[in-house]
Amino acid sequence: MRNPKTVQLLHVEDDTLCLIGLNRAFKAAKIANPVSFAHDGIEALEMLRGTNGRPRLPRPYLILLDLNMPRMDGIELLHELRKDEELKKSIVFIMTTSGADEDKVKAYNLGVAGYILKTNPANAFLEATALLDSYWRVVEFPAN
Repeated sequence: MRNPKTVQLLHVEDDTLCLIGLNRAFKAAKIANPVSFAHDGIEALEMLRGTNGRPRLPRPYLILLDLNMPRMDGIELLHELRKDEELKKSIVFIMTTSGADEDKVKAYNLGVAGYILKTNPANAFLEATALLDSYWRVVEFPAN
């Protein structure tokens, strides 16, 4: 049985190398939290809602979101999350190569917890891992 305090991570990213990089950083940091992957916003919504034959992602969870993806990008996903009564309080960190102020403003206006730039992918994954590890060790999540 899963510990209800264990924070599940949903990494929404279309670049397989980024998925592998973050997974390696988690292993190197000995972070054992369960991680699920979605390749775009549509797949992420299916996982969060438990639709289209996908099991619903257990709570509590934290979303690590790329902005530039096919079908439904990160900003579009954030809009969907914030207008959904069940998902609007989801904790989301952006992890992207976009340093554009316009993207940062849009993301923060949609209530993201943080914006991480992937300027140097190796360091970005290690920094993101350290940030997330500290975040979910310190912050209390509701059970539902």
